[in-house]
Amino acid sequence: MEMFFPGYSGSHITTVNYVHVINLKTGKTTGGLDKAEVYFYQIPDEVIQNLIKEGIVFNVAGGLLLEHPLILPLVEAVIGSSDSVMGLPKALTEKLIQEALTEEEF
Repeated sequence: MEMFFPGYSGSHITTVNYVHVINLKTGKTTGGLDKAEVYFYQIPDEVIQNLIKEGIVFNVAGGLLLEHPLILPLVEAVIGSSDSVMGLPKALTEKLIQEALTEEEF
């Protein structure tokens, strides 16, 4: 974790997700990409050490927990959706499910 957080500090990260949906009844498939960016203010070393000591950051990809009370105030901006940052973009997933359920072929 100590190698991830200094790279986030005063910088940004980009997450990219691909969701693929298959209608098992019809065989119709659809998929799509979703990207989100998170911009951070400077992250103090004390915050990094507290996150590491707490240990929860070891349970998530890249140690990235936007909603964590120590991290949230250090997030300057999120471009895209926070659920995409967490790994499953809800709006895209719902859209693809609806597409997979339609009878028309593309």
